[in-house]
Amino acid sequence: MIAHKKEFYGGVGMMAAFIVILIIFFMPIFKGQNGLNYLDALFNSISKGSAYYIPKVIKESDKFKGNSVSVTLTMATEKQALQTSQLFKAGSAEVIVEEANLKVTGDLGKILANSLADADAMYRNDGEIVSAKYGYDEKRVLFNWWKAFKGMEKDLKKQKNFKEAKVIALVVKKAVESSYNYYKIEPQKISDRWGIVLFSLIFYVLYTLWYGFAIMFMFEGWGMALDH
Repeated sequence: MIAHKKEFYGGVGMMAAFIVILIIFFMPIFKGQNGLNYLDALFNSISKGSAYYIPKVIKESDKFKGNSVSVTLTMATEKQALQTSQLFKAGSAEVIVEEANLKVTGDLGKILANSLADADAMYRNDGEIVSAKYGYDEKRVLFNWWKAFKGMEKDLKKQKNFKEAKVIALVVKKAVESSYNYYKIEPQKISDRWGIVLFSLIFYVLYTLWYGFAIMFMFEGWGMALDH
């Protein structure tokens, strides 16, 4: 039995409006996307515009030019091992391939410089440069860099070459992973889209409060209340 009809039906009306807006939000009316995908793409684009760390990483990796390293890596397949060997050879390293295993010897600074050139091209969405360089898919190139560097970091730590392992981890985190994740996303500055960003944040807060008050009015109108 409804104790307070005005309050209850007011809550029902608010909930109905909430659902209507929710349905509209998930319709493809925002440049062919639903609201969730549109805002996700927007914030990814803005975050990319402020996450370009590659120049700083290049300066850090340059300190390791002339620093020779030798590591043994195990890739997932023979094909991946052959693909990855091309990456190291392009960085002037000597590579021996035995099935899915790689024995890599070379100048760490040159290896990192080559990987950062690939990552930078991908960050700028120039993937065709990377694919043409090695003859296979550009995202696979970055994935192979990621896999190889993870193995290098682990092997160098075993050798107690911690400084070398640390710079490789930096390249992976600040260059390879970010370039892979942001590939094909066009960067934007938040100052250029502050209006829609501010609107979306205010809308989110008000929309959440609207839902909460709708629930509260419905339950209180129904005769339910919290007692202290």
